[in-house]
Amino acid sequence: MDPARNLFGLSAQAKARLIEKLSSAAPVRSVRLARQADPDLRDAAGARLDVSEFEAYREIRMIRDAAEFLGISDPFFRVHEGIAGAETVIGNRSYVNFASYNYIGLNGHPEITNAAKSAIDWYGTTVSASRPVSGERPIHRELEHALAETHGTEDSVVLVGGHSTNVTVIGHLLGRNDVIVHDALIHNSIVQGSMLSGARRVPFPHLDHEAADRLLRETRPRNGRALLVVEGHYSMDGDVPDLPAFIAAARRNRAWLMVDEAHSLGVLGPRGFGIADRFGVDPSEVDIWMGTLSKSLVSCGGYIAGSKDLIDYLKLMAPGFVFSVGMAPPAAAAALAALQVLKREPQRVRRLNDGAALFLQLAKDAGLDVGGSIGASIVPIITGSSIRAGRLAQAMFRRGVNVQPILYPAVPERAARLRFFLTADHTGEQIRDTVAILSEENRRVVSDPSDLAAVARHVASSVLSR
Repeated sequence: MDPARNLFGLSAQAKARLIEKLSSAAPVRSVRLARQADPDLRDAAGARLDVSEFEAYREIRMIRDAAEFLGISDPFFRVHEGIAGAETVIGNRSYVNFASYNYIGLNGHPEITNAAKSAIDWYGTTVSASRPVSGERPIHRELEHALAETHGTEDSVVLVGGHSTNVTVIGHLLGRNDVIVHDALIHNSIVQGSMLSGARRVPFPHLDHEAADRLLRETRPRNGRALLVVEGHYSMDGDVPDLPAFIAAARRNRAWLMVDEAHSLGVLGPRGFGIADRFGVDPSEVDIWMGTLSKSLVSCGGYIAGSKDLIDYLKLMAPGFVFSVGMAPPAAAAALAALQVLKREPQRVRRLNDGAALFLQLAKDAGLDVGGSIGASIVPIITGSSIRAGRLAQAMFRRGVNVQPILYPAVPERAARLRFFLTADHTGEQIRDTVAILSEENRRVVSDPSDLAAVARHVASSVLSR
């Protein structure tokens, strides 16, 4: 695959030509003509900004034009008409569902929904203030103590959003005299937090602990701080880092080690307690544990677990906590109840891992590209083409299987894929039937390649007609 190819298989030069044409399309030209005709609009300072002039938005329009030409319906924002687990209902039709973070099947569990309802009855639907001011409730500390116990740390703090947890914590712990060394495939929230901090950001090749060690040694500022960041379970690829090796790298270079457990809790290890549980290492060797409440814990929000001093500092200084409303009581209660079920029923984790391992093996046997997935809960099927991924996802949907394509620019064009999320509630029959359908439809899509030249002509025509 030519690395210069990106947007639905077009070369970088072809994409640039299309964007140039789109830049001169009707909506933009009309603004320019209006400015020429009306003296009051000639001054750019007085003109209104238009998001349609953003290059990224023009790319979105081009991708939509290409999909429309190919007869690929938009796979995003589909409305699910109830609880989405191993099965879901979309448009009054039932689908086998592989697009849910409901890993251990707890969404809708009566114990958890009753806990959320009781919290509403007792506290209402909101705490109506930031926690330092007057938003503190007992349910917050109960959840934080339970999370700290799970991660083997002294304390934890919960925040209202998973993405914003990484942004505010990394953005506030590090500064311009510091360095952040992270996996090249790290989550966007960590990248955004790193950018906010002003620290030097240095990515290392995916999972390469030796490169991380070398980069820490080479870039660590003499009088500054260093942070090494990895994910416990990578959400795009379903693979895991060598945690003991990254712990050693952090210790050798006097760096903090932060592990994002968003897709690890409830998934990895015999108890589902995450990557430390999987490797059998002392969790106190990790300085900062981060996780979300929206996956296995079927709620919403994020958390940091670590030393008491770290948590005290964040609770008094992290802007995303200090200046944000406290977590809604029903969300906190749901997460706490889900954590209690996880601890009581580790067999859910075994069912999840067994089903994911079956899916992975069947996909490999069918000759499908699963990348580096370990088959714990996430299995990508890499197509190498956004168009192929979109066509394959639509074919699966027609056959009663809901799975999302991951397309450029979310991933490089050559890494476009379908991403299957397994749950503890998927049956062996559902998994076998799905892989059989997947193999059949993939062969059909591969045998009927799209005419990229025709796609490019259609997109260019659409651009010029606007």
